[in-house]
Amino acid sequence: MEKKLVVILGPTASGKSDLAIKLAKKFKGEIISADSRQVYKGLNIGSGKITKKEMEGIPHHLLNVADPKKNFSVAQFQKLTFKKIKEIQGRNKVPFLVGGTGFYIQSVVDNIAIPEVKPNWKLRNKLKKKSAKELFLILKKLDPERTSSIDPKNPRRLIRSIEVVKTTKKPVSKTSQHTQECWDVLQIGIKKNPEKIKKSIQKRLTERLKRGLIEEVKKLHRKGLSWKRLEEFGLEYRFVAQYLQGETPWKEMAEKLQKAIEHFAKKQNTWFKRDERVKWIKSYYEAQKIIKDFLVERIERKETFSLFP
Repeated sequence: MEKKLVVILGPTASGKSDLAIKLAKKFKGEIISADSRQVYKGLNIGSGKITKKEMEGIPHHLLNVADPKKNFSVAQFQKLTFKKIKEIQGRNKVPFLVGGTGFYIQSVVDNIAIPEVKPNWKLRNKLKKKSAKELFLILKKLDPERTSSIDPKNPRRLIRSIEVVKTTKKPVSKTSQHTQECWDVLQIGIKKNPEKIKKSIQKRLTERLKRGLIEEVKKLHRKGLSWKRLEEFGLEYRFVAQYLQGETPWKEMAEKLQKAIEHFAKKQNTWFKRDERVKWIKSYYEAQKIIKDFLVERIERKETFSLFP
């Protein structure tokens, strides 16, 4: 079988995981997670990490591969993903890259070489004195495109992006070059009504709070993660950390978190819709047909019958 990669993307709470599992079962695939928080050990409930039972026997990769005390970069993600894609293809299976972290997905789909820039401690110490809002405005002036995919309240990522741009003297997109990795890519986006997304977010947040999100954040803190570090993970971890520090009452925390996740979903949609190559679908059957056509394209008929159960 030719080297092919299927990407399932979409905003948070759109049903990516469920769809991916059904498709992976149908097309003998394995799933690679493209989520910037699910790579970390211990970030389970808040990141929406799939459980072993929910995997339904489908192999999942790039979950729990990073220490939450250390930063995990897009370059590290890309390197591990390239390796996993080759391994999956070597088993004559279909790799499914599934997630909502736009920059992670783009780094793989477009085979871009992330610039290796060494830490500039003088610059970092200077930038650490600024607020997240100030850092975001600095980055927006230097590289407007990068601000469309970055968490505006994550100082660590903002500082790193500024560092890269200032060192290379170019926006991140301009410093990227194509690598030697090569495969055919099909990107499928889940198209869902904004109101349905909003209700799904609300339902999921309620379930996560009942499942023990608060205790998960407490446990991570007890294991040595500072409140500052927990807040850097964004959304659930940021707001729950603030609640546990007594900065935000429970009701206010829940309401602010709901709105923040909704805003995040809109931001994800904006990022993904810029890519005209994405084929948007509303159902499993639409996705199934598109993938079947993609996989059998240019494959000899005798091989076609072994692809699908």
